Amino acid sequence: MGISRRGLLAASATAPVLMRASEAMAQGIAPRRGGTLQTILSPEPPVLQLGVNNQGPTGIAGSKIFQGLLEYSPTLEARPALAKSWEVSADGREYIFRLQENVKFHDGRPMTADDVIFSIMKFHMEVTPRARPILQLIEVMEARDPLTIRIVLKQAFQPFLLIFHSTTTCIVPKHLFDGQDYRQAPAVQRPVGTGPFRLAEWQRGNFIRLERFDQYWKPGQPYLDAIIYRIIPDSQSRRLAIETGQVQLTQASDIEPFDVPALRSRPNLVVNPAGWEYQSPLSWIELNHRVKPLDDARVRRAMSMAIDRNFIVNRLWFGVGKPATNPVASTTRFHDASARIAAFNVAEANRILDQAGFPRNAQGVRFTLKHMALPYGEIWTRLSEYLRQAMRNIGVNFDMESTDAGSWARRVGNWEYETTINFVYQFGDPTLGVERTYVSTNIQRVTFTNTGGYANPQVDALFQTARTSAAAADRQRAFSEVQKILVEEVPQIWLTELAFPTIHDRRLNNVITSGVGVHAPFDDVFLAG
Repeated sequence: MGISRRGLLAASATAPVLMRASEAMAQGIAPRRGGTLQTILSPEPPVLQLGVNNQGPTGIAGSKIFQGLLEYSPTLEARPALAKSWEVSADGREYIFRLQENVKFHDGRPMTADDVIFSIMKFHMEVTPRARPILQLIEVMEARDPLTIRIVLKQAFQPFLLIFHSTTTCIVPKHLFDGQDYRQAPAVQRPVGTGPFRLAEWQRGNFIRLERFDQYWKPGQPYLDAIIYRIIPDSQSRRLAIETGQVQLTQASDIEPFDVPALRSRPNLVVNPAGWEYQSPLSWIELNHRVKPLDDARVRRAMSMAIDRNFIVNRLWFGVGKPATNPVASTTRFHDASARIAAFNVAEANRILDQAGFPRNAQGVRFTLKHMALPYGEIWTRLSEYLRQAMRNIGVNFDMESTDAGSWARRVGNWEYETTINFVYQFGDPTLGVERTYVSTNIQRVTFTNTGGYANPQVDALFQTARTSAAAADRQRAFSEVQKILVEEVPQIWLTELAFPTIHDRRLNNVITSGVGVHAPFDDVFLAG
C-alpha cells in the first residue's frame, strides 16, 4: 500500500486567543488547572446524544462529552483526536487509523476498535442522515487489533477524512447501544462518551453541568473542573450575563447580532469571528414543495427576488455575515461564484407572479402561506417579520406560527410545515453538507434531510458524479453545474452566510484553536487569574 502520512498538529498562527496550550506555555502563559467555566446554551436542546439529535446546541455541549476520530485546523486539515495517526493508500481507497491508548468511556469501560466500528457502521449509519451517504461508501471496516482499524472504500472519496468530527460521527459505547433502539436507549438521556467532561447534572430549564472526567486519556487534562451551561431564554439577560461576568463565554446564537457592536467595545471581552470554518452555516427559507404553489419554480423565484439580502445582513445582523448567493457557501470548497440567484427586484417578482397565473384578490393577496419562525432567539423572529413584509410587497401573505426548538425539529422532520427558516452546516465539502438537502434519495421524515421534497434527476446525477469522482476538477465541474441548476429552480430560498462571533472573557484561554471553534472538546481551555 502506497502511504501518505497525515495527522500532525497544525500550529495556530494568530493572536493568543488562538493559541493551543503548548503555545501558551511558550509565551509564559501557563495553563491553570481548576475553575468552573460559566457559559450559556441557547436554546435548550432536547437531548445531548450526538447523532440522535443534530441541532446546534446539542453539538456545542455534546462535543465536550463525545469525541470523533479527528479534529480540524482552521484550514480544515485533519488533526488527531481519538485517532492518533492515520495512513491513506496511494489510490485513496484504504485508510488505516491507529487509536489513542488508554481511552475510557465515562462508565470506566475501555474504548476499542469494536466501539469505533459499531459507531460508524451501525449507530451513525442509522441515526445520522448527513453521514449515511458517505458511510455507505465503506466496503470493508475491520479491526486489525484492539487499537487499529482498517477501512476500504468502494471508490476513492476525496473529502472522506472530513466525516470524522464528533458532531458528525462521534464514538459511542457499543455496550450501551448494541441490540437496542438507538434513539430510545437509556444512554440517550444519560450520555456516556470519551470526552474530557461527563454529564453530572441537568436541571431542565435551568442549567446543564458537565464535570471533569478524571480518567480522561490526556494526562493532566482537562484543566477546567467543570462547565456549566446556563439556560437563559431572554436575549437581553444573556447579554447582561456576559457583560457583568456572570458567564465567561457566549457562542453561536446566544448573543443577538444587534448586541455585538456594543460588546466589541468592552475591554474585558474578546469578540472572535473565527472557528466556524468547518460548519460554514448558511440560512434559507425552507419550503415544503408538497404545498401549492410552492411546487412551482416561478413562485419560488419570485419570492426569492422579493428579499433584500443586504438589508438582512446590514440592518438585522449589523454586518455580521454576508448575503448568500447560492446553496454552497463561499467558504465551502467548490463554491462557484458565477452561479448566482436572481437579484432583488420587487417589480420583476410581481411580473413573474402575474404571468404565472396568481392574481391579487380585492385585498391585494395572491395566496397565503403558513410561516413557522425559527425559535433560536429574537433575531430570527425579526427576520421572519421582515420576510412577512417582503412577501406582502408581492401579494404573498405569511400567516405566522411560533413553536419551541424541540417542536420545530419534530414538525420539520415530519413535514408538518409550509415555510420556515432553517440553516445547516456544510462541513467543508458540498457532498457532506449540501447534497443532503437536494437529492431525492434523501427525502426522509428526519430533520436536516431533504424535508422539502425537492426532486430533480439531473441534480441527483450531478451530486452522484461529484461524490464518486476522485479528481477535484471533475468534482468542480459537477458541483458548478448543480449550482447553476439550483439557482434557477430555487428549491430553497437562500438568505445569508451566517457568522456567529464567540464572545468570551479575556481571562479564558484557548477558546478558539481550530476550524471547529466552540465544537472542540475544550480539554485545553483554562481560566487565568
